[in-house]
Amino acid sequence: MSNPLATMKEMLANARAKKIAVGAFEFWSIDSAFAVAEAANEMDSDAILQIGHYERDYLGGYRNARKAAEMAAEIARRGVALHLDHAEKFDDVLAALDAGFTSVMIDGSALPLSENIRLARRVVETAAKYGASVEAELGRLAGAEGAIENAEEFQTDPAEARQFVAETGVDALAVAIGTAHGFYKSVPKINIARLREIAAQVSIPLVLHGGSGTPEDKVAEAILNGVAKVNICTEFIAAYGKGYVDAQASGQFKCNVPGLFGQGQNRAKELVKSKMRLFTRAQ
Repeated sequence: MSNPLATMKEMLANARAKKIAVGAFEFWSIDSAFAVAEAANEMDSDAILQIGHYERDYLGGYRNARKAAEMAAEIARRGVALHLDHAEKFDDVLAALDAGFTSVMIDGSALPLSENIRLARRVVETAAKYGASVEAELGRLAGAEGAIENAEEFQTDPAEARQFVAETGVDALAVAIGTAHGFYKSVPKINIARLREIAAQVSIPLVLHGGSGTPEDKVAEAILNGVAKVNICTEFIAAYGKGYVDAQASGQFKCNVPGLFGQGQNRAKELVKSKMRLFTRAQ
């Protein structure tokens, strides 16, 4: 039986050429994976299912994540990629590739540039043996992942981005331009000017992490300037939670699977559709 999962490389290259983006949504279960696949069908869109260490542990490992993603991909009419998000260790990348992931992210952004390049190059060489695509990160984001408070001084340097891509051969580059992981505590200052400088130096697709809560006009502008993948985690989880709360507040609520879990999934699916609509606005 052929693998129903796609890789990100061609998916993102096509998106950047069209000045649109593919949504990458963190998932942790069958129903969260299906919410993304069903939304993608309704929007006629590609989609990326991704997990970090929280989701990996919740699912009981990389192989279970692959099984859930494959089930979602089998109902999807367009491409669905399975991506490892924010792996900091080579061993985690290798475990995900062995489990059947079609894309991996190696995050060496906290390392000196030379070490980040060396690590990313090693991952690219390894992933090629599996036919998998590779995302890396240059610059660091504020918020949950990196605990960076003064984000501006850690934003991606355009000249370093050019060097990094040339010396590693990565398929996509996550950049720091003022977004943050998690919900914002104040209005973010998204540095579109810096993004334009990076895009002028780097021809591969760029990735916007910290997409949850980022103003829609800034997301749209980022996509027009080279971003081809936008990560959504916090908003997706929050949509599920709100669906559960609202369902129980209804006078018609019944404690059964469709009455509770179905409402969460439906709310999350609508969130995914709204993001996909935003990401493909240029079409």
